[in-house]
Amino acid sequence: MAALLAVSFLGALDHTIVSTSLATVAGELGALQYMSWVVVGYTLASTVLLPVLGGLGDRVGPRMVFLIALVGFVAASFGCGLAQDMTQLVVARVVQGMSAAGLQLMSQTIVAEVTTPRQRPQYLSLIGAAFPVAILIGPLLGGLITDHWGWPWVFWINVPVGLAALLLAVIAVPHIEPAGRKRFDVVGALLLTAVLVAVVLAVAWFSSASSTAWIAVGAGAAALGGLVAVERGQQNPIIPVQLFRNRTFSAGVGLSAVMGAGLISATAYLPTYFQMAFGVSATISGLVPIATVLGMLVGNLVTGWLASRTGRYRVFPIVGTMMGALGLGAMSLLPEGVPLWLPALIMAVVGLGTGAFMSLAIAIVQSAAPRSELGTATATAGLSGQVGSTIGSAVVGGVVGFGVASLLPAGLDSRTLTPAVVHAAGPALQAEIASIYHNVFSPVFLALAGVYLLGFIAALLLPDGRLSDEPTAAVDHSDDLALQAKD
Repeated sequence: MAALLAVSFLGALDHTIVSTSLATVAGELGALQYMSWVVVGYTLASTVLLPVLGGLGDRVGPRMVFLIALVGFVAASFGCGLAQDMTQLVVARVVQGMSAAGLQLMSQTIVAEVTTPRQRPQYLSLIGAAFPVAILIGPLLGGLITDHWGWPWVFWINVPVGLAALLLAVIAVPHIEPAGRKRFDVVGALLLTAVLVAVVLAVAWFSSASSTAWIAVGAGAAALGGLVAVERGQQNPIIPVQLFRNRTFSAGVGLSAVMGAGLISATAYLPTYFQMAFGVSATISGLVPIATVLGMLVGNLVTGWLASRTGRYRVFPIVGTMMGALGLGAMSLLPEGVPLWLPALIMAVVGLGTGAFMSLAIAIVQSAAPRSELGTATATAGLSGQVGSTIGSAVVGGVVGFGVASLLPAGLDSRTLTPAVVHAAGPALQAEIASIYHNVFSPVFLALAGVYLLGFIAALLLPDGRLSDEPTAAVDHSDDLALQAKD
């Protein structure tokens, strides 16, 4: 667990630590126009490789994939710091993202291999805690390192920690013999990767109003058609279609998507909302996302412990999704001019509810899958969350951008409207812009509450019972007894 926690934290931290150093990196490398690709390249690689790495883990064993990914992550981190131009940095970030996907995915798979279904929620909640902790400390740590050591150390800090984790992993992580030697679906993996690359690029380009987004949509549609044709009748498909016949598996994957599309897309735009609608500084606006993430951290750890202690699991996603829906519904109804502590408290409740099923959804999915497909099942749940957050963030950003632009008074351009410009304006204009942002975000919060209601329906589909104390065995996909042991 020490080795798994260390590398999971490193992978999660690299999503957030780079954000505060981007402007410095782009300025020193002289490529400000390509700055976003430092983030997009990492996100793209860590998303599209999930199903491929999950399938490889099932066929060669999770330990081998984990160790190779850790070596790749350390080497890519070192390469990022040595980059002399933006092209070199983006390439190194892509390798880093691929490796980070393997670290997170194989950490969760190894936990599933060496624990019983009842033990998993507690251990997975510890690994899952790396994400909210990284959100909390990543931007601050990145800023401090950039200011005092220079931006290369944002990446080089991974090297000594990664090497120590590698030594510990070689000693401590057991060799796990694969449950089966099934043939790897190479063609299906390539086509699925093409589909996911097209989806992520289309979302990124649509959000920046680039016409090339339609090219990505067309390429993705063609790849999807090829994937459907190739996977039809495939004995070992890259997409575990047969697992979706199990309602427990389907419900768990749906809950992962809700977390990505519901909470992650909401928190991405909360600082903008509070700076514009409440007239607060960037520092103060960051307090609400922090409250949300703290709620997520507490909910994740507490429900993981309770689920393992009691064996009960169904109540947590039911209560958690309802808390999220009610919280975001309350955000949509807040009147203008309320004190900032009220939305901060409401979003903390949303985070608490999301944390209640964040890691538990992974445990549920794993417990509904046979041991021979643990990696594939875990990757499917992780992929649904990643795609949900990518698409959700793009949709929310597009709606907010279009809504604000259409309501702004004449003479103001939404593309150049910054919080500093608004705060320097007269009281009447500040009040008008605050009202515009309040009116635009209210239906957005309501729509995200609807996403949580879909998660509530998925949670109701989960069978009642207790998590089993028996090790993972082959699962009969015709029923949902894998998660249940007699009371």
